[in-house]
Amino acid sequence: MTETQHRSDVVAAIDLGTNSTRLLVHDGTNTCERLMTITRLGQDVDRTGRLASEAIDRVVTCLREYRTVMDRHQVGRVRVVATSAARDATNCDEFFDAVEAVVGARPELLSGQQEGQLSFRGATADLDPTDGPFLVFDIGGGSTEFVYGTERAESTISLDIGCVRMTEKYVEHDPPLPEELLACLSVTEAYLDDVAREIPQASTARTFVGLAGTVSTAAAVEIGMDSYDRDQIHHFRLTRAAAEDVYRTLVTENRQQRIHNPGMEEARADVIVGGICVLIRVMRYFDIDELVVSESDILDGLVFSLHEDTSIGALLA
Repeated sequence: MTETQHRSDVVAAIDLGTNSTRLLVHDGTNTCERLMTITRLGQDVDRTGRLASEAIDRVVTCLREYRTVMDRHQVGRVRVVATSAARDATNCDEFFDAVEAVVGARPELLSGQQEGQLSFRGATADLDPTDGPFLVFDIGGGSTEFVYGTERAESTISLDIGCVRMTEKYVEHDPPLPEELLACLSVTEAYLDDVAREIPQASTARTFVGLAGTVSTAAAVEIGMDSYDRDQIHHFRLTRAAAEDVYRTLVTENRQQRIHNPGMEEARADVIVGGICVLIRVMRYFDIDELVVSESDILDGLVFSLHEDTSIGALLA
């Protein structure tokens, strides 16, 4: 079998996020590849309403590498999704054209509801349903989704807060000024009032599950990781006391100091303040003593959908 041939059992999911571009390749039994590249697609989108040309170029360059990986694994079908940054951009069709030319599949523009439901599906797949009901929250670059349910997503809400959006809007100094931190925390709290209104059972969840880079970074810094280890982070239990300690460390340091914390990825150091403010306000607001960190998320939900429904996703030529 040559590299130009494809296998119907090997599928791929690509998440074009506000802060990162990610790939998951799966053969129906095992994960073949899981990659993440910080591409900052959402650069200045909140201010300009458009995807910056250099941001599009970064994502397309990344996707060329991902396409090579997909071909090596003989991926037969792929599902590509775009989220908050693309939802906010007036030129997302131009971006989608560029993506389709490289990947061979046109991205789907997910609503916040769809994003949350897929994330919930991925995050809870390997959790014990008896530990439910779950409140899953996914702190992305431009939005944060909250999903409540046990074996399926029962209630979902998407908020326009995330590590990139909060940092660009409210954090101008390095290290941030106290009033900038207060702005991040206060704005987050106002949005969380919407969660409490729309999902009144949220605070009664038996297990709280945190997803995405901000949460994983908080766990990695707490663990003191020298290099990323998915097995150590996945299902790590992050206490509120530990999260508060990480928060105090990261928001009182400048970027150069932050990157020396074991577990702190350099490319994430400039937006982690906005993200950690969201995380810590969520934990305080819902009085979360401990959360489960999940490295399974929307990508896993997309892969499940591809394996279960052969009509979903694009066939690669």
